[in-house]
Amino acid sequence: MENLVLEMLRRIRSSQERMELDIIDMKSRVSSIEQFQGQILSLLGGLGQRMDRYEERLSRIERRLDLVEP
Repeated sequence: MENLVLEMLRRIRSSQERMELDIIDMKSRVSSIEQFQGQILSLLGGLGQRMDRYEERLSRIERRLDLVEP
């Protein structure tokens, strides 16, 4: 009976160790995804600013060429 309990405890411990390794791997992957997401958001923010400047420039060009109705 004692050996059976010890064997079950060993199996439980082994399973727990595998889960701990899986969790460590998942944390690493999530961290990588978060970093990549941050880079993407930064790039999109920069693109938004550039689009705003292009829109301002286009508006000035339209006004100078009298393409905008009052």
